Amino acid sequence: MAGFSDYLENKVLAYVFSGTAFSQPGTKYVALFTTAPGDDGTGGTECSGTGYARQTVTLTTSGSATTNSGAVEFPTAGSSWGTIVAAGVYDASTSGNLLAFNNLTASKTIGSGDVFRINAGDLDITLD
Repeated sequence: MAGFSDYLENKVLAYVFSGTAFSQPGTKYVALFTTAPGDDGTGGTECSGTGYARQTVTLTTSGSATTNSGAVEFPTAGSSWGTIVAAGVYDASTSGNLLAFNNLTASKTIGSGDVFRINAGDLDITLD
Protein backbone atom coordinates (compact mmCIF):
# COMPACT_ATOMS: atom_id res chain seq x y z
CA MET A 1 0.00 0.00 0.00
CA ALA A 2 1.69 3.14 -1.12
CA GLY A 3 -0.51 6.18 -1.48
CA PHE A 4 -1.28 8.62 1.28
CA SER A 5 -4.64 10.32 0.90
CA ASP A 6 -4.78 14.08 0.46
CA TYR A 7 -6.24 14.24 3.99
CA LEU A 8 -3.18 12.59 5.56
CA GLU A 9 -0.70 14.46 3.35
CA ASN A 10 -2.22 17.77 4.49
CA LYS A 11 -2.10 16.72 8.16
CA VAL A 12 1.57 15.69 7.89
CA LEU A 13 2.57 18.90 6.10
CA ALA A 14 0.75 21.08 8.64
CA TYR A 15 2.33 19.19 11.54
CA VAL A 16 5.91 19.14 10.24
CA PHE A 17 6.09 22.66 8.80
CA SER A 18 3.56 24.64 10.84
CA GLY A 19 3.43 22.80 14.15
CA THR A 20 -0.30 22.17 13.80
CA ALA A 21 -1.21 19.40 16.23
CA PHE A 22 -2.47 16.13 14.77
CA SER A 23 -3.72 13.31 16.95
CA GLN A 24 -3.15 9.94 15.39
CA PRO A 25 -6.23 7.73 15.36
CA GLY A 26 -6.12 5.16 18.13
CA THR A 27 -7.67 2.44 15.99
CA LYS A 28 -7.19 2.01 12.26
CA TYR A 29 -9.49 0.05 9.96
CA VAL A 30 -8.93 -1.70 6.63
CA ALA A 31 -11.57 -1.21 3.95
CA LEU A 32 -11.88 -3.10 0.67
CA PHE A 33 -12.85 -1.46 -2.62
CA THR A 34 -14.42 -2.69 -5.86
CA THR A 35 -13.40 0.63 -7.45
CA ALA A 36 -10.26 2.33 -6.13
CA PRO A 37 -10.61 5.75 -4.48
CA GLY A 38 -8.71 8.82 -5.58
CA ASP A 39 -6.19 10.77 -3.50
CA ASP A 40 -9.01 12.94 -2.21
CA GLY A 41 -10.76 9.87 -0.77
CA THR A 42 -13.67 10.04 -3.21
CA GLY A 43 -14.58 8.15 -6.34
CA GLY A 44 -13.99 4.72 -4.86
CA THR A 45 -16.67 2.13 -4.24
CA GLU A 46 -16.24 0.44 -0.88
CA CYS A 47 -17.16 -3.20 -0.82
CA SER A 48 -20.64 -4.14 0.34
CA GLY A 49 -22.52 -7.34 0.81
CA THR A 50 -23.75 -9.55 3.62
CA GLY A 51 -21.13 -9.78 6.37
CA TYR A 52 -18.82 -7.04 5.06
CA ALA A 53 -17.39 -4.62 7.61
CA ARG A 54 -14.09 -2.79 7.91
CA GLN A 55 -11.60 -4.67 10.06
CA THR A 56 -9.19 -3.31 12.65
CA VAL A 57 -5.50 -3.44 11.86
CA THR A 58 -2.42 -3.12 14.04
CA LEU A 59 0.45 -1.41 12.23
CA THR A 60 4.12 -1.25 13.16
CA THR A 61 6.83 0.93 11.64
CA SER A 62 10.44 0.07 11.03
CA GLY A 63 12.61 2.44 9.04
CA SER A 64 10.62 3.87 6.12
CA ALA A 65 7.96 1.13 6.06
CA THR A 66 4.83 0.45 8.05
CA THR A 67 3.14 -2.95 7.88
CA ASN A 68 0.41 -4.98 9.56
CA SER A 69 1.82 -6.97 12.46
CA GLY A 70 -0.98 -9.53 12.40
CA ALA A 71 -3.33 -10.99 9.83
CA VAL A 72 -6.44 -9.01 8.90
CA GLU A 73 -9.30 -11.41 8.28
CA PHE A 74 -12.71 -10.30 7.08
CA PRO A 75 -15.84 -12.26 8.02
CA THR A 76 -17.15 -14.99 5.75
CA ALA A 77 -19.06 -13.35 2.91
CA GLY A 78 -22.78 -14.07 3.15
CA SER A 79 -23.29 -12.85 -0.41
CA SER A 80 -21.15 -11.64 -3.29
CA TRP A 81 -18.90 -8.70 -2.39
CA GLY A 82 -17.77 -8.24 -5.98
CA THR A 83 -14.21 -8.05 -7.26
CA ILE A 84 -11.85 -6.42 -4.78
CA VAL A 85 -9.31 -4.20 -6.55
CA ALA A 86 -7.95 -1.98 -3.74
CA ALA A 87 -7.59 -1.65 0.02
CA GLY A 88 -7.46 1.42 2.23
CA VAL A 89 -6.81 2.34 5.84
CA TYR A 90 -9.33 4.59 7.63
CA ASP A 91 -9.51 6.26 11.01
CA ALA A 92 -13.07 5.00 11.67
CA SER A 93 -15.12 1.81 11.30
CA THR A 94 -17.63 3.66 9.10
CA SER A 95 -17.27 6.97 7.27
CA GLY A 96 -14.15 8.65 8.69
CA ASN A 97 -11.04 9.76 6.83
CA LEU A 98 -9.11 7.68 4.33
CA LEU A 99 -5.45 7.68 5.41
CA ALA A 100 -3.70 5.49 2.82
CA PHE A 101 -4.71 3.23 -0.05
CA ASN A 102 -3.47 1.28 -3.05
CA ASN A 103 -4.55 -1.22 -5.66
CA LEU A 104 -4.10 -4.89 -4.89
CA THR A 105 -1.34 -6.75 -6.71
CA ALA A 106 -4.07 -9.03 -8.08
CA SER A 107 -7.81 -8.42 -7.87
CA LYS A 108 -9.90 -11.02 -6.03
CA THR A 109 -13.56 -11.89 -6.58
CA ILE A 110 -15.35 -12.62 -3.31
CA GLY A 111 -18.44 -14.82 -3.52
CA SER A 112 -20.75 -16.16 -0.84
CA GLY A 113 -18.77 -18.33 1.59
CA ASP A 114 -15.38 -16.77 0.73
CA VAL A 115 -13.06 -15.15 3.27
CA PHE A 116 -10.73 -12.27 2.36
CA ARG A 117 -7.50 -12.28 4.35
CA ILE A 118 -4.43 -10.06 4.40
CA ASN A 119 -1.54 -12.02 5.88
CA ALA A 120 0.75 -10.42 8.46
CA GLY A 121 3.31 -8.25 6.73
CA ASP A 122 1.37 -8.00 3.45
CA LEU A 123 -0.18 -4.58 4.02
CA ASP A 124 2.72 -2.22 3.42
CA ILE A 125 2.74 1.57 3.64
CA THR A 126 5.95 3.25 2.54
CA LEU A 127 7.30 6.70 1.81
CA ASP A 128 10.03 7.29 -0.74
